[in-house]
Amino acid sequence: MAALLAGAATACGHPLRDLGPLPPRYSGPPLAADTVVSELTAVLAQEGVAVEREQSGARGRCSERLSGRHAPESVNAALKAAFTRARTEHGWQDGPAVTGSGAMTLTKGNWTAVTAFPGEPAQGLPAPVIVSLTCTDGAAATVTPTAGPAAG
Repeated sequence: MAALLAGAATACGHPLRDLGPLPPRYSGPPLAADTVVSELTAVLAQEGVAVEREQSGARGRCSERLSGRHAPESVNAALKAAFTRARTEHGWQDGPAVTGSGAMTLTKGNWTAVTAFPGEPAQGLPAPVIVSLTCTDGAAATVTPTAGPAAG
C-alpha cells in the first residue's frame, strides 16, 4: 500500500522548485517618499487644501501622513478634485476600494494614498484632512526622515 501511495504521489505531482523571488506589486522603479509627498501636497494646494507632512522619525519607515484643515462646506469637493488632478496630471491610478463610501484611494508605483471624507466638525471649526501614504515595498523606498512638519 505504501509503495502504491508513493508511486501515485510522484506520478501526479511535480517536485516543488524555487522560481526565485516574486515580482514587485508595482511596475517601474520605486518612488521616493519625498516625491509622492510633494506631488500630493501640490495637488491638494491647487484645490485650496493646505496640508503639512507629519514628522517621520523612524528610519526606514515606509509610510507618510499629510494633515491639515479645510472649510467644512467644500472639503469633500476639494478632496475629490485633488485626487482627480493627481490622476490626470501626475499619473496616479485609482486604488483598491475601501469598505464604505467615505474614502478614496490612489496608487502610483510602490505607494498607495488613502483619504477619508471627514465627518461633520464642531460648529465653526474647519474640517480635518488626513492623507495616509503607505509603501508596498519598504526595502525599496527611499524615505527621508524629516525633522518636523514641512508646509507644501
